[in-house]
Amino acid sequence: MRPQPRRALRIALAAALVAAPLTAAATAAAAQPAPAATSVQIKGVGLDDPHKKDIAMQLVSSAENSSLDWKAQYKYIEDIGDGRGYTAGIIGFCSGTGDMLDLVRHYTDLKPGNVLAKYLPALKKVNGSASHAGLGSPFVKDWATAAKDPVFQQAQNDERDRVYFNPAVSQAKADGLRALGQFAYYDAIVMHGPGDSSDSFGGIRAAAMKKARTPAQGGDEATYLKAFLEARKVVMKKEEAHSDTSRVDTEQLVFLNAGNFDLNPPLKWKVYGDSYSINS
Repeated sequence: MRPQPRRALRIALAAALVAAPLTAAATAAAAQPAPAATSVQIKGVGLDDPHKKDIAMQLVSSAENSSLDWKAQYKYIEDIGDGRGYTAGIIGFCSGTGDMLDLVRHYTDLKPGNVLAKYLPALKKVNGSASHAGLGSPFVKDWATAAKDPVFQQAQNDERDRVYFNPAVSQAKADGLRALGQFAYYDAIVMHGPGDSSDSFGGIRAAAMKKARTPAQGGDEATYLKAFLEARKVVMKKEEAHSDTSRVDTEQLVFLNAGNFDLNPPLKWKVYGDSYSINS
């Protein structure tokens, strides 16, 4: 695992728990004077198509886990020493930021008496801290056991979609963006969180909208996406953990410059100097 992308993800998760909902951020950003929005009929298959969604998961995993095998991350768990306790799963759920607690609650709703349910009291107590009290090696072992359970895998998928994927794709569609733009939003919300501060997804979107109109506002899709990606890079460079912008420069901008707005394979890109490809 690369520590830089993992740390970036934890920062986004922490922000997500305290920041305003994406819809509020979108409303604030869209409140600036702009030409009347037009009804945009988006052509092509959206990122919520199952195959496109799997492509998106692989793209994010290449940056977060140095692997296209995003499904191998259900079992991931470790304390990386960032003050957020254990970090685990496909999107970096943390025991110290509350989202791991939400995940285990959801898992327990789906499957009462599961192997992790007994840790709910401990997860409540350690929330907001780096403590392992009541967790420790038994919890780590049971997490690995749970990761083999399709119900737990579904619970992780559900929480990923609720917090990140669905809000990002919904906002991108409202802005008139095709699959590439939907992915750009999703990748940004994973790293930066769905708040409305200047260094969150909402802030990045607001900064981009000051430079270019969205397609829904009558703007050019390529021009707006370039503005969005440039605004994101400004935020990334403010923190050492995010300062390598290759997931934008040698991935998303490669697709954009090729005019691949539908994010159609074959796809070839680099992240942190490593080469990847999706052929179909």
